[in-house]
Amino acid sequence: MMHDGRHDFAFQTGDWRVRHRKLSERLAGSDDWFEFDGTCRGWELIGGAGNVDDHWLDDPHGAYAAATVRRTDPATGLWSIWWLDSRFPGLAPPLQGGFEGGVGTFFGQDDHAGRPIDIRFIWSEITESGARWEQAFSADGGMTWEVNWIMAFTRA
Repeated sequence: MMHDGRHDFAFQTGDWRVRHRKLSERLAGSDDWFEFDGTCRGWELIGGAGNVDDHWLDDPHGAYAAATVRRTDPATGLWSIWWLDSRFPGLAPPLQGGFEGGVGTFFGQDDHAGRPIDIRFIWSEITESGARWEQAFSADGGMTWEVNWIMAFTRA
């Protein structure tokens, strides 16, 4: 029987301290990173077939609120993920993917600095007390990836 994806994000339910590490310039060959703290509260929706997390990010370039909305398709077990950011109107284009072997991998497309890019999210190192999320961009159709943002979650 195929796994329908329900409760894949149940690990995120509750309150978290988040340590952010962001690349100063994306897709520019930079290796200059900056770090800051934040918080996150996550919860399931619609019987585990949906998930929301609400973030506060103390970014030194300007603190802001953001959220993620996720929904699984029980027919395929694949999740769609939308990022909402208080600095920008609307929703970012969704990423899609799922979990295998305790690691969640999700892909999508967007644009960066006026050019189309591929985006990858990876959820890993998931335990009762922590988790790791990373974002990477590719400007060459997914041949190479540049990790540009890492969140280290610690249970509050």
